[in-house]
Amino acid sequence: MTKYIRQAKLTDGSTYYRYNPPSRYVEEGIVKRCNLGVNKADAIKQGAKLNALIKDYEKQLKARPNAMNDKTLNGLVHDYYLSYEFNELRDETKAQYKYFLGVLLDTVVNGRSLRLHRYNSISTGMARTAYEMWCKRGVYMANHVMSCSRVVYSHGINMDYCEINPFSNVKKHATQSRRVVWTKENVMRFLEVAYSDFKTRNVGLIAQMSYEWCQRVGDMRLLQWSSLDLPRQRVNIEQSKRRAKVFLPIEDDLCEMLREQENDFGFQEWVVPNPVPRRGSYNPYSLYKLPNKARRIMNMAGLSQDLRLSDLRRTGTMEMVDAGVSMGQIMSVTGHVNPQSVKPYLKNTFASANNALKLRKENANG
Repeated sequence: MTKYIRQAKLTDGSTYYRYNPPSRYVEEGIVKRCNLGVNKADAIKQGAKLNALIKDYEKQLKARPNAMNDKTLNGLVHDYYLSYEFNELRDETKAQYKYFLGVLLDTVVNGRSLRLHRYNSISTGMARTAYEMWCKRGVYMANHVMSCSRVVYSHGINMDYCEINPFSNVKKHATQSRRVVWTKENVMRFLEVAYSDFKTRNVGLIAQMSYEWCQRVGDMRLLQWSSLDLPRQRVNIEQSKRRAKVFLPIEDDLCEMLREQENDFGFQEWVVPNPVPRRGSYNPYSLYKLPNKARRIMNMAGLSQDLRLSDLRRTGTMEMVDAGVSMGQIMSVTGHVNPQSVKPYLKNTFASANNALKLRKENANG
C-alpha cells in the first residue's frame, strides 16, 4: 500500500481508502487529509500524487533560509519551527504557538511589522510597546504571545544567533481567574438555536458535551469516534492538557444526538468536524474559529456578551458543587488530579452553603 494511505470501513461494512499524512504536512498546507474513494487502484494513484507534493516540500525545506542567513525576526521564528523542541510539541500546542507567533510577527512597531525587523535590533522597549498593544486585545492573549516570544528568543540564544531576550524583562500583567457561569436557561437557549440549523449543529454538540461532561471545549472539538462506545453509552476521554483520562457515562438524550451524528459523520474520524469540507476532507473547527462561530449563535440567541464557550466546563462543575457532590467524585469527572485545582470551584456558592447547613442540621438532629 502506498505510504500514508489507510483502509477504513463504512457503516455498511464496505472498505474505503483515506489519505492520512503526518500533521506537520497538513499544518504547512502541503497536503490535506482526505478520502480517496473505494477503488484501490485510484486511491494508490491519488496517494502517489500527494506524496510527490510532500517529497518536493522536503527538498525545499532543506534549502529554506534559517536564522543564520535570514536575520529578521521572521527568519528566527521559522528557524524555531524547524527545531527539535518545536517538533516535539503536541499538534494542538504547535497550532497555538503558530497562532500567537503570527500575532507577534504582524505587530507594527516603529512603522513596520516586527517580522521585518532584524531580531538583534529589537529592544526591550520595542518588546514592551508590542506587549501593551497586545493587551488592548486582551491580557490573556497578550500573555500567551509574550510567552511564545520568549521561547523563540530562548531558541535563538541557545543557537548562538543572539545574546539577549528582549521579551524576558517585560513584566506581564496579572490576569484574574474567570468566574463566569451560564444559567440553565442560557445553556438551553444556546442549544436550541445551534440545533436549529445543520450548519451550526456541531457547535451545539461541542457545547453540550463540554457542559454535560465538564470537559474543555478544545478536547471536545477534537473528540474521535474511537473514544465513544455508543452501545454501552460510554466515552473515554484523554485530556490534552495533562493527559488525564476520564471514563464517563453518556446520558440518553446526548447518546441519541451522537447516534444521529454518527449517521451523518461516522465515515470519518472526528465526532464534530466543521460540516463544510475543504478539498474533500472534513477537519475539526480551528481553536480560534470555534469561538467566533459560537459568538454568532449567542448573538442570535440574545445571550450576554460576557459568556464564552469555555465557561461551560466551569458551569457543569459548579452545578456538581451545588448538588453536594464530593470532591473525589468531581475529580473523577473533570480529570483534575490535584484537589487544589478543584478548590476554586468550591467558593461562595449559595446552593453548596445551603446544602452544607442542611446536612449539619440533619446530623445534629439525628
